[in-house]
Amino acid sequence: MTSQDATLGARTEDLGRALQIAGSRLDDTVFGTVASSVAGVRERLALGVDHTVVALAGGTGSGKPSTFNKISRLTFADVGVKRPTTAKVTACSWSDDASALLDWLGVERERRITRAGELDAADEASLAGLVLLDLPDHDSVAPGHREVVDKVLPLVDLLVWVVDPQKYADDALHTGYLRDTPGMQASTVVVLNQIDTVPVGQRENLVNDVKRLLRDDGLEDVPVVAASTKTDVGIAELRGLLEQTVARRSVAAGRAAGELDAAAALLLSQTPAEVPWHIDTVLEREIDALARAAGLESVAAQVGAAVRNGYGSPEFRPPDADAIALSRSRWLTGAGEALKPGWQRSLASGVASAQELAGAVTSALQGISLDTRGPTTQRLTRRLALGAVVVAVVLGLLTVLAALDLLPVGDTAATVLGVLAIAAAVTALVAFLTGMQVRRALAARRTQGVIASGRAALERVLRQTMGVPTQKLLDEHRAVRELAQSARDDGPSEPLRLAGSSTTGAAMPPASPGTVRLSDLGTVRA
Repeated sequence: MTSQDATLGARTEDLGRALQIAGSRLDDTVFGTVASSVAGVRERLALGVDHTVVALAGGTGSGKPSTFNKISRLTFADVGVKRPTTAKVTACSWSDDASALLDWLGVERERRITRAGELDAADEASLAGLVLLDLPDHDSVAPGHREVVDKVLPLVDLLVWVVDPQKYADDALHTGYLRDTPGMQASTVVVLNQIDTVPVGQRENLVNDVKRLLRDDGLEDVPVVAASTKTDVGIAELRGLLEQTVARRSVAAGRAAGELDAAAALLLSQTPAEVPWHIDTVLEREIDALARAAGLESVAAQVGAAVRNGYGSPEFRPPDADAIALSRSRWLTGAGEALKPGWQRSLASGVASAQELAGAVTSALQGISLDTRGPTTQRLTRRLALGAVVVAVVLGLLTVLAALDLLPVGDTAATVLGVLAIAAAVTALVAFLTGMQVRRALAARRTQGVIASGRAALERVLRQTMGVPTQKLLDEHRAVRELAQSARDDGPSEPLRLAGSSTTGAAMPPASPGTVRLSDLGTVRA
């Protein structure tokens, strides 16, 4: 495998992988176009790009068969007397191993000839690997001729349009073919044949008019060779262009590279570069929304109240369905606002539905502990407070009795009883207040615990049901774009150049500036 084979192969596989990942998220037209390009290039690479396929295309009477014979230096193509019509594809290959390629191109075996014999191997070495095709006339009225041309043209590496002075401005050629191939300057050549029928002083102007029409078609810098199969004018220059094409090999792969580049650009148009979405910035907002929908804070407050009061049985109820649906809708809008419709639909089908999300929320919150038990020291504190109250009451009664002289104790003892009664009352009060403070602190902790556990559960729900599938889709979206970018060509091929400063293919005397029309050529022979 050559380096060009390897490079094109890697680009093709990148594009194929991108297509596989994107799948049904692409528009049907886009998917079909990219898939067709990948399949076509793979098929061509299976045959190798060592062969440079050059097709002679043109209208009836333009002289394609004669040009074919002059280039091949053989008499093989059909040449008639009265405006011959080329009916089938004829091929000449400068290689012994082009059979598979010619089968692929649909060339019948009896319409093939090989130009790789030992007798003239040295003379033809510069065209080694060339496969030259003579296509049916694109403007023929014969059924099927144009279909053959339209089938073969996308498969060739270099198009040589053979035109004549009478029909070079034919609208069928320009609107039907040339204007459909902008950007293909590096793989297009125009041969203005039968130049011997044009007065010498008008030839350069005629070539300039052909170039003007090509520019109007969007084809800049396309070589125009003025040629004559009768006088051999321009034939050497044409063969030189073919030698240049074969030698640089980039043109042989240029058509495949250009097709990959166009397919990659089409795929990139379906995957915008920036998708401004990050899960962490969305989670907090939607956790709040789900918490409100499920009444999380209300249930947590009920737990706190039950801990403080010693009674109550709080529980979670099914979340508000409308609030859940609205949260999901916001999620999809935020994550998919920069995506194409196909990707948006895939996102919506990939994440949980509103019903599934509501069910996941309900299930997750059912696992949250709603503990309403009091503090473990509550019984001890209550007993201490009750005992202190009893002691305070008893001592208080004894103090009163002593004060009324109903209890035979001295003044000092009565004073001690009073002090002890007050101390017991204070102890009871302190025990009560301490117990109440402990319950309040525990209630606050339980409330916050329910909120924290609930929010953690809701975050897990959101990450699993919404975040994971969303991130997976966005990662695949990014992967498609990166693969499509890697499948793009490094740059356009260099256009073909005619040897020397002339672009006419023959030495011609200077002519007056301006363009020339067929009506100006009164001496042109039919």
